[in-house]
Amino acid sequence: QVQVVESGGGLVQAGGSLRLSCAASGSILSINGMGWYRQAPGKQRELVAAITSGGSLNYADSVKGRFTVSGDNAKNTVFLQMNSLKPEDTAVYYCNAAGVVTTSGIWNNYWGQGTQVTVSS
Repeated sequence: QVQVVESGGGLVQAGGSLRLSCAASGSILSINGMGWYRQAPGKQRELVAAITSGGSLNYADSVKGRFTVSGDNAKNTVFLQMNSLKPEDTAVYYCNAAGVVTTSGIWNNYWGQGTQVTVSS
């Protein structure tokens, strides 16, 4: 079994900062990449930022220059530093572990339960 757990959400004023953390645990052999998605009410889930095991980064245009994704392959963790937050960043943020191979030889993607980020104006 694989578990993905996020932490670090909360309420912040516009212009403020938050740092999200995520850890994948369980019978993991390897992970291809980890990332953050978000879903605002009435909208589809969208990619925010992701990092591969090789260190390649991908950001949504709306967060470039404000958010920074980082990770630790050895610890199966990923972080999202969010600066200059805007009210439109308000959403539930989900951690994703992609291309996870377990000790049983199973390949799958896994999601965390989500953490609420609310940015007040």
